[in-house]
Amino acid sequence: MKNYFSSDFKLGVLGGGQLGRMLLTETQKLDIYTVILDGNSEAPCSQICNEFHQGDLLDFDTVYNFGKKVDLLTIEIENVNIDALDKLEKEGLTIYPKPSSLRIIQNKARQKHFYTDNNIPTAEFNHYAYLEELKHSYENDIIEFPFVWKSAQFGYDGTGVKVVRNYNDLQSLPDGECIAEKLIPFKNELAVIVARNTDGKVKTYPVVEMEFHPEANQVEYVICPARIDSQVAEKAREIALKVVSDLDFVGLLAVEMFQTVDDKILVNEVAPRTHNSGHYSIEASYTNQFEQHLRSILNLPLGNTESKLAGIMVNLVGTEGYTGDVHYENIEEILKIDGVTPHIYGKKTTKPFRKMGHVTIVNKDINEARKIAQQVKETIKVISK
Repeated sequence: MKNYFSSDFKLGVLGGGQLGRMLLTETQKLDIYTVILDGNSEAPCSQICNEFHQGDLLDFDTVYNFGKKVDLLTIEIENVNIDALDKLEKEGLTIYPKPSSLRIIQNKARQKHFYTDNNIPTAEFNHYAYLEELKHSYENDIIEFPFVWKSAQFGYDGTGVKVVRNYNDLQSLPDGECIAEKLIPFKNELAVIVARNTDGKVKTYPVVEMEFHPEANQVEYVICPARIDSQVAEKAREIALKVVSDLDFVGLLAVEMFQTVDDKILVNEVAPRTHNSGHYSIEASYTNQFEQHLRSILNLPLGNTESKLAGIMVNLVGTEGYTGDVHYENIEEILKIDGVTPHIYGKKTTKPFRKMGHVTIVNKDINEARKIAQQVKETIKVISK
């Protein structure tokens, strides 16, 4: 086995946001030399990695030249230049997740076609190259309101996704390649994180349940374990494993799903990286998702994914009406509560709904943890000075 620890091995990471920052906690534990590329000189990783390079993740030359500096390349965001990754891979650089997997996942339309081609259950959809085609489709009664519009490229955290309920909503959509997806009445939004190493060994984390903010379309609470029937949980796990297998995926894959009113499981979308739905694992699991990501891409034995306690994660996002130097109001109040751990992402400037951190609540009792999560949510506020 290659020596990754206290050696001249260099791990490259495309992206230097909060996911990278939390990954660095684990590379530091194992003394793995880590090199980061990000477009922002003040990215959360910039101060704490071994080596930081500023550059555009979508620029071919920037990504290609960065890849030449490292021994293995991974990502913490999927919006990267895949052509550069293809060339690097052809020239012998090890890249996980594989560029072929990223190419499918990066485009929402391609991702949806992958599900239908592989008999993976997902909501019905239509694919359009231009917005005009979508409008034409509506005018000819091919689709009807309401439906979910998704931009094919570069959508995340509520951007590039909109529920279209009427003609005014349709008129206000941006142009470009998109999909129109049937609006699914669902009971729960669930997620399963799967880790797979290059030997093909696989581990799944417990199914989690996600509660969303009604306006921002961002996750407010992630609850582990999900409060669902064990048969539904097993079905979700099996479908997540099929997605990973069909993609021949190496790394960590977060599979987001709907549990419909009649207990069917439909895959909504996947993220080929550590994910918001796994942040609870830092405090609650035997092996957190960031350590597991390293284990999977370095082909090390995968760690125990079981939880020690019930865990709930609360996202800390910028309060509406505040932009400027960040201030975490009442943070000392939540620190008084047992089992509460805040994580601050190192972003100096807040703006409405910007992800600034998260708080984990652990407790023996999931219902008690959920009550404390509500208290935390109502107490701490991300405002500007």
